Amino acid sequence: MLQFDIDAQRRHLIDGELRADLSMPCRRCLQPMPVAVSSQFRLAIVSDDARAADVPSDYEPVLVDNEQLNLLGAIEDELILSLPQVVYHDEADCAVSREQLSSGDASVDTQARPDNPFDVLKSLKGKL
Repeated sequence: MLQFDIDAQRRHLIDGELRADLSMPCRRCLQPMPVAVSSQFRLAIVSDDARAADVPSDYEPVLVDNEQLNLLGAIEDELILSLPQVVYHDEADCAVSREQLSSGDASVDTQARPDNPFDVLKSLKGKL
């Protein structure tokens, strides 16, 4: 939902509310999972930095060229800003449990690694 307005100082304002149901990969098992995203925003359309400084603090200034706003791009930006940084299934619903991550893979990695990480460099130096 978007509402457009012009205030007493002739600034163009947009009050918006976004809601979207997205599918994002779980960071544990990499399987898609549903994520509900919502955002409320207040934008003030400005043509230069001087006008951006005069925007009320409850509005975010959006700098535009030739007084034209790419509305789809502005909405997309707000949606991206509202995405969660990390998404996990509930542990009971996830295909990979914490126990599998902490026990299974760690033993394989420690066996394949040399004790000293510089041993690999020493062997390369001898070949040159």
